[in-house]
Amino acid sequence: MHTKSQQHLPRRILRLPEVTHSTGYRRSSIYNFIKEGTFPKAKKLGPRAVGWDSHEIQEWIDARLEGEE
Repeated sequence: MHTKSQQHLPRRILRLPEVTHSTGYRRSSIYNFIKEGTFPKAKKLGPRAVGWDSHEIQEWIDARLEGEE
């Protein structure tokens, strides 16, 4: 499922600083949400690197914003 906002944005890999900036949550909260199963899991990029799918993060943000209306 892609939102209207995603139709104009290229899909990319987000690193943690971008995810924290986009969501407003800090690292510890993001990893707690992942543990709870309420946040998209990071994808392994290499031996010591992970990243998140930009579309999955945008869907998560959109779902939070829609829930407030």
